[in-house]
Amino acid sequence: METSILDQRPLFDVGADIRIAAGAKEIYEAVSDLPRHAEWSTELRGGEWISGTPGEVGSIYRGENFRADDIVEWAPLIRGIWHTKSEVMTTEPNHRFRWRIHSKTGEPQELIWTFEITPDGDECVVAQKFWMGWASPGIHDITKDMAEPEKRRFITEWAAKLENDIQLTLERIKKVLEA
Repeated sequence: METSILDQRPLFDVGADIRIAAGAKEIYEAVSDLPRHAEWSTELRGGEWISGTPGEVGSIYRGENFRADDIVEWAPLIRGIWHTKSEVMTTEPNHRFRWRIHSKTGEPQELIWTFEITPDGDECVVAQKFWMGWASPGIHDITKDMAEPEKRRFITEWAAKLENDIQLTLERIKKVLEA
């Protein structure tokens, strides 16, 4: 019997980097401020801190997101407005900021977003990464009625969407911080 792509670990491990003409402190302050992500995110439109102190490990941010109808349009994805809960996992000022997404029922998942900042002369290399260990309940829900070839197609197309989102996000951050 064929092993399902949903059993692959990690399911996603994508990222990109960009050079930004700004200092590590300025970049870190921007990317660790989750409400500011609405300035450059492809889906996040805003939100609020619902527990903890902004930027502190363990704090929870409730984000409001928007997804257009043309994103992997054949798959049964959430469209329009939807919400996420993000928990701050790592705060290493001027170097690394990491958060994970909670499931609909509130449990932390293996959906981890990371920004890493590496100074290089008068600039910094900023990397954004997305890692999903086991397939999330959301991925299982999206693919529950799909045959294995459709699941593979969805994961391939979703990985491409994530890679594109990350590249666009980094370009937008660069534009904001270099303005």
